[in-house]
Amino acid sequence: MSVPSNLKYTKDHEWVSIEGDIATVGITHFAQKELGDIVYVEVETLDQTLDKDEVFGTVEAVKTVSDLFLPLSGEIIAFNDDLESAPETVNSDPYGAGWMIKVKIANPAEIEELLSDASYKELIGA
Repeated sequence: MSVPSNLKYTKDHEWVSIEGDIATVGITHFAQKELGDIVYVEVETLDQTLDKDEVFGTVEAVKTVSDLFLPLSGEIIAFNDDLESAPETVNSDPYGAGWMIKVKIANPAEIEELLSDASYKELIGA
């Protein structure tokens, strides 16, 4: 199971890539595998400022709908529009083309609370 070492992770199975004060967020390989075939990704929080751990959207698979939790406080500045027509990209490329949102980080200290790849592997038993 893929757990890239250059990313940070949450206990809720989101991954975070940080460049300066912008965080790119998606769900992990583990999460997409557990959900199964993803048929819809909904993010209605674009241009909103949310706190860490607030729900920023949902991901719908064939048999379930799951909330998506914001890993860092900040303003949601971008949504991956490609997911509207091709939500299955989250299954095929969760760490690349399947990214979901970009966030302007409000509190950089929260980055330290995210899991390392080793900690995330331990969490999922990988």
